[in-house]
Amino acid sequence: MSEKFARLTIDGSDVTIELPVLSGTLGADVIDIQQLTSNGYFTYDPGFVSTASCESKITFIDGEKGILLHRGYPIEQLAEHSDFLEVIYLLLYGELPDPQQKASFGTTILRHTMVHEQMLEMLKGFRRDAHPMAIICGLIGALASFYHDALDITNEHHREVTAYRLVSKMPTLAAMAYKFSIGQPFIYPRNDLCYGGNFLHMMFATPCEDYHVSPVLARAMDRIFLLHADHEQNASTSTVRLAGSSGANPFTCIAAGVAALWGPAHGGANEAVLKMLDEIGDEKHIDQFIAKAKDKEDPFRLMGFGHRVYKNFDPRAKVMKESCDEVLSELGLADDPILKIAKRLEKIALEDDYFISKKLYPNVDFYSGIILKALGIPTEMFTVIFAIGRTPGWIAHWHEMISGSYRIGRPRQLYTGPKSRDYPIDNKS
Repeated sequence: MSEKFARLTIDGSDVTIELPVLSGTLGADVIDIQQLTSNGYFTYDPGFVSTASCESKITFIDGEKGILLHRGYPIEQLAEHSDFLEVIYLLLYGELPDPQQKASFGTTILRHTMVHEQMLEMLKGFRRDAHPMAIICGLIGALASFYHDALDITNEHHREVTAYRLVSKMPTLAAMAYKFSIGQPFIYPRNDLCYGGNFLHMMFATPCEDYHVSPVLARAMDRIFLLHADHEQNASTSTVRLAGSSGANPFTCIAAGVAALWGPAHGGANEAVLKMLDEIGDEKHIDQFIAKAKDKEDPFRLMGFGHRVYKNFDPRAKVMKESCDEVLSELGLADDPILKIAKRLEKIALEDDYFISKKLYPNVDFYSGIILKALGIPTEMFTVIFAIGRTPGWIAHWHEMISGSYRIGRPRQLYTGPKSRDYPIDNKS
């Protein structure tokens, strides 16, 4: 029972509502407003920026201090000492695996990467120029028709099997979508490669010749997945939870998350970075665009700098910058004109008083966009790769909700339309 209360007094009435104040293990206290409805009131909070929609033990963010924790572990430590598969285990089960658990889990994931051959037939139903995110939405939803043997959301084993299937098959579906878009034959997954290396192999190998997966590039790919694995109650994660609250099967819920991620204000940020760099076009234009960014009257803004949540440095960006430098060095791309623009913008943002005063530091999308560009991945695939990385976070939140007590999501509204009125019978001919 809460020992603290907030009291809400309504002007012009004798109503005073006592609302419990709840405390989590970290973060701000939360006012429990559930009693408002029984008193004839509810809150108005567009975008839910001041509303906790659930209780969760998975991820904590302190945007003011630049902190991101997964199950209590700082993202910087996970990125340095862990890998994506281990972080997936952590998100799903709450604890880091011991060596035996990690080996068993990794084997399970890496040996279930193949998808049903009929998925190839489904691909042929899409236009060749379809956006990969559109294809991925369709293919993930279609998985429910192939694996209807494990769709009982009340069954713990079914939930676990479905989680494994989604995590293991997402890179395969993504690579299939890419190969289809460029007219190349699909490349089957290889169980002897790591998660990130296997994805790169399926993306860039052809039947004509062997494709060597560089350990540096595979590690960078793994880090991109890891750093996007979860980010608390963002738009796509909240969408997964809301869809799941109706009892929908998990494949459908993850497809809903992919759809929400597709929005340019969410998962399309690193794609927007590359479009911005293309718009700048040449280093000689940088000063002009910097001036536009500083002009309050100009709608232009630099993409990949600052973050809605982080009011300080994005903790993921430092790690991604290290990977970015490693990839550019490995590939010898220091003279690439677009990447030279990016490096110059980075230098300005870290040294210019305007950017420093407004804390417009390069964020994770800025560096991940550069890495993916360097790897030769087309911009329309950027958000698909984001979806691969975010899948374990979506599943973890869906599983946490389904495993506990929950209600179907039903937000309220502030109605401002016409009052009740009669149909104009006299006007009928």
